[in-house]
Amino acid sequence: MKIFISTDMEGTAGVVDWSQCIPGNPEYGYYRELLQNEVNASIKGAMAAGATEFLINDSHSSMQNLRPHTLEGNARYLSGKHKPMYMMQGLDESFDAIFFVSYHGSMSSEASVLSHTYNPRAISDITLNGEVVSEAGINALVAQAYGVPIVLVTGDETTEVETQQWSPKVKAAVVKKSITRFAADSMHPNQACDLIFAKAKESLVDLKSIPAPSIKLPATLEITFHNNDFADMATWLPGNVKTGTKKVAITDADPLALYRRFITTVILTRSIVEWS
Repeated sequence: MKIFISTDMEGTAGVVDWSQCIPGNPEYGYYRELLQNEVNASIKGAMAAGATEFLINDSHSSMQNLRPHTLEGNARYLSGKHKPMYMMQGLDESFDAIFFVSYHGSMSSEASVLSHTYNPRAISDITLNGEVVSEAGINALVAQAYGVPIVLVTGDETTEVETQQWSPKVKAAVVKKSITRFAADSMHPNQACDLIFAKAKESLVDLKSIPAPSIKLPATLEITFHNNDFADMATWLPGNVKTGTKKVAITDADPLALYRRFITTVILTRSIVEWS
């Protein structure tokens, strides 16, 4: 059994501030260890259910947050900031299941800790076929393209709800309850890892009952930017159409093509931020 694990960091139990999850800050070293432990808990739970192969796609910030030699299960480690498929780089039809570890809520959510959707400095809201969507939901387009089910997500309760919207049978390890965007009631790290282990194992025991995402196609991602400059730049890409002063729609019948066009749009928004 082969498992693809996409990891973020904002959903880790105990994390409530950017300083805890941005490399270079004094607290970062401690909280990266908590993330590492949660990733390893998911691997160990999968191994208990019979999984034998793992690919970890480190998808947070600089995308080099984990310590390869301490990964369980002799997992392969995909790291580095320039990935054409971003959080889903490395996935293909050879995998049996997908885990989303330490994910977070969308920018539009009411109180998910450190909520954002791909680029918090440029994007204020994204919908998929008219429904608010988180990073997990956008990433589900790639899962659908390859026919691989998303079986586990870890993070807060908003992350659970927003992931279930696109993968209704996903198992969720809710390791903290968000109070506001910068406060949460977190489980003790040991208990969080125990829960992740249990949910990871459970998700693979029930694997046959969890289908791959089935998002209605053609699908449309509509992005609301913070200002018109971002929206205008997004239309430089063929097929991106302005639907309002700060809104751009991307439509495609191919979920993989839609995701690629979205990622390219995000990369453009990062460029304009760097210019300012």
